[in-house]
Amino acid sequence: MANLESLIRKMFGQGAPRETRNGPPTRMRLHNPVSIPPGDKQESDLQSVQYIQTRVTELDPQHLLDNRIVALNKRDPNSYLFDFLRTQVLRKMQANNWRSLAILSPTPGAGKTFVAINLAISIAQHPNKSAILVDMDLRRPQVAYQLGLPSTRSLYDYLEGTASLAQVLVNPGIPRLVIAPVYQPIENSAELLSSKKVHNMITDLRQRYDSRIVILDLPPLLSADDTMIVLPQVDCALMVIGNGKHSESELQDSMRLLNGVNLLGTVINRVDAAPVIEPY
Repeated sequence: MANLESLIRKMFGQGAPRETRNGPPTRMRLHNPVSIPPGDKQESDLQSVQYIQTRVTELDPQHLLDNRIVALNKRDPNSYLFDFLRTQVLRKMQANNWRSLAILSPTPGAGKTFVAINLAISIAQHPNKSAILVDMDLRRPQVAYQLGLPSTRSLYDYLEGTASLAQVLVNPGIPRLVIAPVYQPIENSAELLSSKKVHNMITDLRQRYDSRIVILDLPPLLSADDTMIVLPQVDCALMVIGNGKHSESELQDSMRLLNGVNLLGTVINRVDAAPVIEPY
């Protein structure tokens, strides 16, 4: 059997991953990077965004630390990894006028939600961007848990027609970042994601503001058909690979499923070693 690292390099053009503890990505390369064009003018003063209808919830710093949410803390040397990833992602997305990004993995345990949250925070810190993170892993939602959001109305309530989208969105006390959370697993996830309401929601979120990046935390590709239902509605995708977490056949099957998808690149997430990160 071929070495897993060699397979990843062959498939994605990645080098061998450096070690880092249970999360921070070690190889973040996108295909054909290009220059970032000037920021848009539609939202000329993103620094002064105020949330009137959206609920605002302050996050617990210790809870964030326990769940390795590092992008908010610039004193954490791991935070620069997500700023680096942000730069590469925005370059490619802006060059193609893409505004929606799916975060996915071949199988569970790769750390895709960890990457999605930290990337969303990093993008929200960009002076010309805002971000909305939508938890669309309805079978195993993790965004609200990892952020420590209190349970209230959720995306499920919106999809069921018992709440408006504005009523389920949460600002986690971070300027220019909004979360659409899910708190409990949903059994009929494929049926909900197939609905016209989901299609309209993604379209509306994508088109409402030029500055907004819509990030969708999707289920693992090989766990159910949920991700394949949503992907045609998303501009591009980022694959999170847990080093040592997937078999060669799982990686190959995932790539076959992604044929025709605008795959920006991969994040190789090392989950079983102490961090080896050089602060700048």
